[in-house]
Amino acid sequence: MTAVEDPTSSVGLPPAKEVGQARRRKEDARLITGKTTWTDNMVLPGMLHLAVLRSPVAHGRITHLDVSAAKERPNVVAVYTGADLAEEQGSLPCAWPVTPDMVNPGHPSIAVEQVNHVGEAVAVVVARSRTAAADALEAIDVDYEPLPVVLDMEQAVQEGSPLVHDHTTSNTSYHFVFDAGEAGTGSDTEQAFADAEVVVSRRFVQQRLIPAFMEPRSVVVQPSGDNYTMWSATQIPHILRVMAAMVTGIPEHKLRVIAPDVGGGFGGKLQVNPEEILCLLIARRLGKPVKWTETRGESLMTAHHGRDQVQFIDVAADRDGTVKGLRVRLLADMGAYLRLITPGVPALGAFMFPGIYKFPAYRFECDGVFTNKVPTDAYRGAGRPEATFAIERIMDELAVELGMDPLEVRRKNWINAEEFPFTTVAGLEYDSGDYHQATEQALELLGYDELRAEQKRRRESGDPVQLGIGFSTFTEMCGLAPSRVLGSLAFGAGGWEQASIRMLPTGKVEVVTGSTPHGQGHETAWSQIVADQLGVPFEDVEVLHGDTAISSRGLDTYGSRSLVVGGTAVVKAAEKVVEKARVIAAHLLEANADDLEFTGGKFTVRGTPGAGVGIQEVALAIFAAHDYPEGVEPTIDAEATFDPENFSFPHGTHICAMEIDTETGFAKIRKYACVDDVGTIVNPLIVEGQVHGGLAQGIAQAMYEEAIYDAEGNLTTGSFVDYLVPAASDLPHFDTGNTVHAATSNPLGAKGVGEAGCIASTPAVVNAALDAVRHLGVTDIRMPLTPERVWRAIHQGGDGGDRAAAGSNAQGATAGETAAASTDPSSSGGHL
Repeated sequence: MTAVEDPTSSVGLPPAKEVGQARRRKEDARLITGKTTWTDNMVLPGMLHLAVLRSPVAHGRITHLDVSAAKERPNVVAVYTGADLAEEQGSLPCAWPVTPDMVNPGHPSIAVEQVNHVGEAVAVVVARSRTAAADALEAIDVDYEPLPVVLDMEQAVQEGSPLVHDHTTSNTSYHFVFDAGEAGTGSDTEQAFADAEVVVSRRFVQQRLIPAFMEPRSVVVQPSGDNYTMWSATQIPHILRVMAAMVTGIPEHKLRVIAPDVGGGFGGKLQVNPEEILCLLIARRLGKPVKWTETRGESLMTAHHGRDQVQFIDVAADRDGTVKGLRVRLLADMGAYLRLITPGVPALGAFMFPGIYKFPAYRFECDGVFTNKVPTDAYRGAGRPEATFAIERIMDELAVELGMDPLEVRRKNWINAEEFPFTTVAGLEYDSGDYHQATEQALELLGYDELRAEQKRRRESGDPVQLGIGFSTFTEMCGLAPSRVLGSLAFGAGGWEQASIRMLPTGKVEVVTGSTPHGQGHETAWSQIVADQLGVPFEDVEVLHGDTAISSRGLDTYGSRSLVVGGTAVVKAAEKVVEKARVIAAHLLEANADDLEFTGGKFTVRGTPGAGVGIQEVALAIFAAHDYPEGVEPTIDAEATFDPENFSFPHGTHICAMEIDTETGFAKIRKYACVDDVGTIVNPLIVEGQVHGGLAQGIAQAMYEEAIYDAEGNLTTGSFVDYLVPAASDLPHFDTGNTVHAATSNPLGAKGVGEAGCIASTPAVVNAALDAVRHLGVTDIRMPLTPERVWRAIHQGGDGGDRAAAGSNAQGATAGETAAASTDPSSSGGHL
């Protein structure tokens, strides 16, 4: 990894010794070897196990439900139905009402009278062992009256369509409009299109994806009188505590939530799950600890999904390539219910459709649509990958329409380095960056000129394997904050974060953070930050997290906010520690506090270098409390809360070189180069890992993954035999680099990196594939780029998606198509 340094990135911070070092992660030894505590490791005395009976019907009324035989099975303690829990289960929370008139039908943790997607809970067995609970499910007798199944969004919003929820008047949950035109009338945007010399319109499909985290969801609840401790494989222990208290009526101060080490989340564990509420309710009823751990099939079928949009994009431009206006209309699949932030995901993306380009006019509309599928919610990037895909695809389409080089169209319209800070047409203020610099470095990493020359030779020779090059020049809004902005968007929480630092008598340091890691490397990065701030050894810092009894305040981890917001809270807490220690040190040195300098962990008297005391010595002195100033508390511990005034905006240029065998449709990434600007880099090794992981998921969307439902609403990709998660062997070598332009919204200068690769890579891959075969008459290829789809697009025209053959499954391929792709020897994916 190479980096172009920005000398302003460390302004206001102590000299960096640890920050910037490629430290191996402290947490890796226990995570890699499994010598840690996962939720499913929890074994408590007298613990009972839950198994959930799930609906095989996508839409139907429960006409008969008999659990009597299940109650008689060996080792079964209790069986509960929705009717048993109806008075106390409440409704699962939706924290983002994006419009005042948004329709929220409510979401019971367990169905009472009607089921609305396959996999919805209809009964729960409680037994002394997990196997006994699972076996007893077979004894439950259920009958359903089938109801019409609603799957296609474009049909669902038509007049007369069957309703997912019969107590609503339509399948539209909300209509959200963001209009940058004059007074919200859209007149500026419409005039821009009326005056434009060229208008390009496209329909893109963001297929439904499954987060597919490594560790399945699991929850354990232990009651103790009227107190409850919940262990959960969650990204959001603090938010879960608040929401679970609100849903169940358990007082918040009586509920402790612990997220032990969590094996991945990608947004899929940013949720209040039905099973978490059911475990709380049943533990309260029985007065015994209860546990539920999902099977992989349950995970794929019932954990929330991501993406699933139909995008209608119009761009207006002049013949010289100058963009004049952008219109976006989305249909966003909510699934059967609104989960924690389901409706807000596409609305969040509204601010990013203009990307890095200087559009003078912009209008965005989105309809949230109910269907009989599992709900959608946050998946890595949450709205921003969808927006980036659309704008980067339409910029390529504009270049084709104008006969221009796709990179030249981008250069003509992107924000120039000297124009920062720049307020976009969507109202965001981008603070720093240099898109030209990142692009030039990426072109060099790729070997662009040589590959273009090779592409020309292959086309001229009629080589059956054609070469294409695709670009994605992107930015994203990260550091999900500030609170006032989130409030203006009706988001149900703020965006602040809290941290505290405890100086122990022996000089060791405990850092308590409200950010809850699930693989991001907080323990290492936070240790590096504190080591520099306090001048203590990296090894002397311990980071505590994920337990609401230890870290009482926090807003957890998602939206690339941990370093930007949580890391800054750590910096501010450390600054307070130093200032409190300064007063004690001045007393010990018999000096004025204003005359002290603090460098490398030691206070010295200005002009008297021999006189000094280390901050770790101060910690011991204040613990003993034998000699400290009057009116001063005997502690140098401190806490801080940080709420930024702006988002952060990482950016980058990703370039993909793709080979496509025109005879088989087999697509292979020849080379992938990317240069990202994530601001100040605390640990290059962690950044590299985050980029690689994001690239794997973004490429997976482009080439492999898709959640597919058949005409009856059954998930046909309910195992890793059918849901194609790529293995390392399916992915190319990544040539990565960095430019560094510090963010101005936080003293670290950090911008965020967790979602960058996932956001940027998908359009780069699809643009490369189209560049390889566009001269053969191909205008689009639906994701994922399976060999069959690519072959169809080349040889039969269209987008390769075979929409007509998909029947009611308009959001994806047919089950047969996916099966064919997964068994085709030319397919290059599908391994776990």
